[in-house]
Amino acid sequence: MEMNASYTSLVAVGDSFTEGMSDLLPDGTYRGWADLLAARLAARAPGFRYANLAVRGKLIGQIVEEQVGLAATMRADVVTLVGGLNDTLRPKCDLGRVRDLLEEAVERLAPNCRRLVLMRSPGRQGPVMERFRPRMEELFEHIDGLAARHGALVVDLYGAEVLGDQRMWDVDRLHLTAEGHRRVAEAVWQTLGLAAEDDWRSPLPPPVPLGWAARRSADLRFARNHLIPWIGRRVTGRSSGDGLPPKRRELLVWDADGSSRAERQSTGLS
Repeated sequence: MEMNASYTSLVAVGDSFTEGMSDLLPDGTYRGWADLLAARLAARAPGFRYANLAVRGKLIGQIVEEQVGLAATMRADVVTLVGGLNDTLRPKCDLGRVRDLLEEAVERLAPNCRRLVLMRSPGRQGPVMERFRPRMEELFEHIDGLAARHGALVVDLYGAEVLGDQRMWDVDRLHLTAEGHRRVAEAVWQTLGLAAEDDWRSPLPPPVPLGWAARRSADLRFARNHLIPWIGRRVTGRSSGDGLPPKRRELLVWDADGSSRAERQSTGLS
């Protein structure tokens, strides 16, 4: 791997993790690790371009059908591909099909970018994680094999104990907080051979214990606001991403302040 390399473009492919949920900005949009990474890369390369094709709730088949082909045509310096985890969280998951689709995605993307980045996704500590851990680890083993065969990089977020800390996860217990996304951006940055700014694996301070009543109240809010709607979507075959467009469909010039030149021109800011 080239150390301290300069990259001129980034295309991010995936689901809600790459879209940036739950790193919420004041205007109601999501930022996330890919936006943060793009801004940092842009600070090193004038004219840097960035696209983010991710849409929340997408399964690996949808990612392959809707995003991979477009990403391949952009021929970016860096392409990140994170997908398949939503499939493993479904009650019925055909892991063989998931593996085949991931392999198809990698085979289509690897020849059409300078550096393909895959990930072993983080997992929140708790009973839900334990239930799906065997599926996730089988998926990650396959990702390691794909990377070895196709010369891709792997960011091992799953192996970072701090990203399993419950405080790194939003109230929906499915998506990272802003601090979690910041650490993922640093992890990818370092995996690309760029100089570390901090230790993204460093643990959080010891937690302040919550009383029984506070824990039960949080569990009830989670069930009412997040778990029941999630189950409802699974039962009815709906997705949180139904009808939503990609986050940033075009490969546009992206600046270090975290905005595209086209966006600033449309609002009269440049």
